[in-house]
Amino acid sequence: MGSRKKQMADAIKEGKKQIAFAKLNNCPTSPRKMRLVADLVRGERVEKALNILKFSSKEASNRLETLLVSAIANWQTKNEDESIEEAELFVKEITVDGGSMLKRLRPAPQGRAHRIRKRSNHVTIVVGAKNNTQS
Repeated sequence: MGSRKKQMADAIKEGKKQIAFAKLNNCPTSPRKMRLVADLVRGERVEKALNILKFSSKEASNRLETLLVSAIANWQTKNEDESIEEAELFVKEITVDGGSMLKRLRPAPQGRAHRIRKRSNHVTIVVGAKNNTQS
């Protein structure tokens, strides 16, 4: 029974080796603006996603581009013997969650005050390989 458990554990390790992720916490952009850019690259090949982010005019695309490069580097450190081109990396998952909110007050007419919510977000990118060259 012990050898079967070891085989299952090895299979899970091999599966985890094919994915890598990177996180960006407390990014000072509203989640809605970040999701607009994240939806452009979800499911795309890594090379195409980098081109989309590089030539996008949105401010959030710069942060996502550096995050994607970081996820690719994390995959590279897990799989030192493989090349990125042969593995056909793609953006497997990208999630944008709301982060902490800074609450500020802005003066309003007749002695009132309006609350200003400065939003932030958390982004997680998961990069996966399409072809499994592991034996």
